[in-house]
Amino acid sequence: MNQYKPFLRALTGERVNPPPVWIMRQAGRYLPEYREVRAKAGDFLSLCYTPELAAEVTLQPIRRFGFDAAIIFADILLVPHALGSDLRFETGTGPLLSTISTCDDVNALNGPDSVHEKLEPVSNALRITKPSLPPNTALIGFAGAPWTTATYMIAGRGVPGQEPARRFLREQPKAFQKLIDVLTEATIEYLTDQINAGADAIKLFDSWAGSLEGTDFENFVTAPAAKIVNELNRRSPNTPVIAFPRRAGKQLQSFAKKVCADCIALDHSNEMSCLDGILPSSTCVQGNLNPSHLVGGGANLVSATRSVLETFSDRPHVFNLGHGITPDAKVENVHVLLKTVRNWERSLS
Repeated sequence: MNQYKPFLRALTGERVNPPPVWIMRQAGRYLPEYREVRAKAGDFLSLCYTPELAAEVTLQPIRRFGFDAAIIFADILLVPHALGSDLRFETGTGPLLSTISTCDDVNALNGPDSVHEKLEPVSNALRITKPSLPPNTALIGFAGAPWTTATYMIAGRGVPGQEPARRFLREQPKAFQKLIDVLTEATIEYLTDQINAGADAIKLFDSWAGSLEGTDFENFVTAPAAKIVNELNRRSPNTPVIAFPRRAGKQLQSFAKKVCADCIALDHSNEMSCLDGILPSSTCVQGNLNPSHLVGGGANLVSATRSVLETFSDRPHVFNLGHGITPDAKVENVHVLLKTVRNWERSLS
């Protein structure tokens, strides 16, 4: 059935006309039906760990908008939770975790295999979701990349600039490397479980990749991602992988070359005018409309959407945002975006 899924055709290098479309965080607070299920769940972790509810919110944007792909509802911090970190979500604050500050803290974590049992609800949500999707709609599994996940585990929350993690890297390099290694192995196991449960493709989110440079970027962003992608390719050679090194900037070319993902997701800070000198024209890209256009809407939304489509018209492309849709996005603007993409035609000559 995969040949009928535009999303998977694009990931394997085909210039689909019009390009397939989904949006990051498409199951979320901007949707009234999501808010209803979220209230029913009681708290965010209960929503993530109740397969029937996670499947329901995964399907909601497909029913409403008809996107070409659904992404399973979960959170990147479920992996540290499985490894033994305390995790809670507070309204208005976001995720809060117990902190990693010493080598002993790293040694006290559960082993990578702990994800199999603890995160079985995510696999079950995939199993429930898959048969409920239209035949031409793909199902995406995902995880946070080791560097981004480590930043939350060390700081205990999201911190601008990721200074706690960068300080831990400098002051306790062996402990930091062990943490990255544990996260890398756990992520491989977790994503393998998602593939076995029915995920058609995988996305690896490194939301804080841009906070590292030089050798640190190479060692803690590029190298772990390459290891994850290589092992997933070995285990499941027919499952494409999207890598998202957010704000990688000038380091994007080296990352793409060494990681060898099937698709590179681009944030809206990327300068598209020089893309041809960074990524080969055969490389599938995903992105990269600024999410703010789904708040403002109007002519600017249509113009910006067409600009993205034109920019990537000569290569395989999955239309998406440059980051997640925001809670203040307007549902009617998502409909305008989809209409603009669906009605656009590119020359395939």
